[in-house]
Amino acid sequence: MSGTTTAAVRPRRRAAQTGTSRWLVLVVLCASLLLVALDATVLHVAVPAVTEDLRPGAMELLWIVDVYPLVCASLLILFGTLGDRIGRRRVLLLGYGLFGVASAVAAFAQSAETLILARALLGVGGAMIMPATLSILRQVFPDRRERALAIGIWSAVAAVGAAVGPLLGGFLLEHFWWGSVFLVNIPLMLVSLPVGRILLPESRGERKGPWDVTGALMAAAGLFGTVLGVKRLGGGEAVASPFTVLPLLIGAALLFLFVRRQRRHPHPLVDLRMFGRPAFSTSVGCIVLAMLALVGLELIAAQYLQLVLGLSPLRTGLRLLPLTVAAMAAGLAGARMLRRFGPRRMVCCGFCLTAVAVLTLTAMGGTDDTALLLAGFVLLGFGLETTLFGAYESMLSEAPADRAGGAAAIGETSYQLGAGIGIALLGSVMNAAYAPGLRSVPGVPRHESAAAGHSLGEAYEVAGRIGGTAGAALRRAARDSFVHGLHVTLLVSAGLLLLGAVMALRLPWVMQCGEEPAGGEVELPAPREAEARAEAAAGKSRVSA
Repeated sequence: MSGTTTAAVRPRRRAAQTGTSRWLVLVVLCASLLLVALDATVLHVAVPAVTEDLRPGAMELLWIVDVYPLVCASLLILFGTLGDRIGRRRVLLLGYGLFGVASAVAAFAQSAETLILARALLGVGGAMIMPATLSILRQVFPDRRERALAIGIWSAVAAVGAAVGPLLGGFLLEHFWWGSVFLVNIPLMLVSLPVGRILLPESRGERKGPWDVTGALMAAAGLFGTVLGVKRLGGGEAVASPFTVLPLLIGAALLFLFVRRQRRHPHPLVDLRMFGRPAFSTSVGCIVLAMLALVGLELIAAQYLQLVLGLSPLRTGLRLLPLTVAAMAAGLAGARMLRRFGPRRMVCCGFCLTAVAVLTLTAMGGTDDTALLLAGFVLLGFGLETTLFGAYESMLSEAPADRAGGAAAIGETSYQLGAGIGIALLGSVMNAAYAPGLRSVPGVPRHESAAAGHSLGEAYEVAGRIGGTAGAALRRAARDSFVHGLHVTLLVSAGLLLLGAVMALRLPWVMQCGEEPAGGEVELPAPREAEARAEAAAGKSRVSA
């Protein structure tokens, strides 16, 4: 009897996922993603106010900014695979709660140490939320056509969050104190927790054998060390510094041991056989390469707008806004493009379009060319989002449904690693092309030239101290050298993007559409009492029949 009743309930649960309920679930998931994306960038404009109030040291300030993405990136695999094990909705709701508590602690922090701890807890909450949103989306939309549209909306919301963060932070700082940039999270959490509990379905993978706690901690520690070392390289630290080399070596060693453990473990956290599928491994590689080529470039472009063209931070944000609008448009149109062109042509053309945008921007000089920047940023945003959309959709569709959390965590981890390596690589290219132009400026002492070679901002400070003809000459030489370095960096970035286009040729030609088996277990929130009685009656009638 009980078996018949269960059999009757399961089809109804699957049927309940059709219609509007899936799109309500998508709204909740997008709200979750918006929160995490906002928090990744909203602090950037508040750094001066935090510095003035809490008086952190240079190292403390670095940790205040970096500890959130560092902790988040290192724990993605741990919580993604834990969600497959104990339930993705459960992990997501726990992430909501932790995110809200950590936001309150950060808002009212009275010391730099407390703020660092709160930001670390926010990173833990973000790592619980991010892979859960993608894995639940994968489970709720078994039809690939609908899932592609859902991923497009999901990625467009991510672009909005990243762009709105600094603008929202600037607005709040004009009217309130710096802690308000964290308090904005709490109302969203108070709404998301009950709504998510009501609307989101619970899903998990097949629970075979015990969860590999040792492997999960090994992956977290390895990613922490690797990302920390890469971030220090991107921040201009010496390659030979023990604080850079040791985290990289220890992180790489732990990741190597993690991979070897997963190959031998009877019930691995991450099914490495997924990388044997060309579409999956190629999609992950495309995500890494796209972020590697462009994240460092965004930082350099912001410096160009502010230090070379002299735009204010607000005008800089507005000048970069077309990039975000174009990315949103690509995300919303992505599902249709994927059906029409297929993964291979979509990702390959996305890489090529982005490379064209980057090469167009090599025409930037020492004077403002609004039309050129507008065209370049629109092409850049549309091409980048097209690439990432096609890669994410292909990666998620190739992964087994019961491993959706692990697959989502791999995608998000590759995104974070690509971003960190890109900042380090393109930052090094920029410095190598920029510094030589300042070694022999007439009238500037050698030690002052060496200091000016660290960055354009520092060169302006040195020029202000020297003053006179020599200071003006140093300022002009620094600006010209920066523009030259930007051109070299753009060319390197274009080369990486074209390499990504070649890599994308391994993706499938055609998008294989249709309903997929759900895989694992899916449980919708408990039905109302009347529905429960109806289901029980239906079960009894089947038994009597």
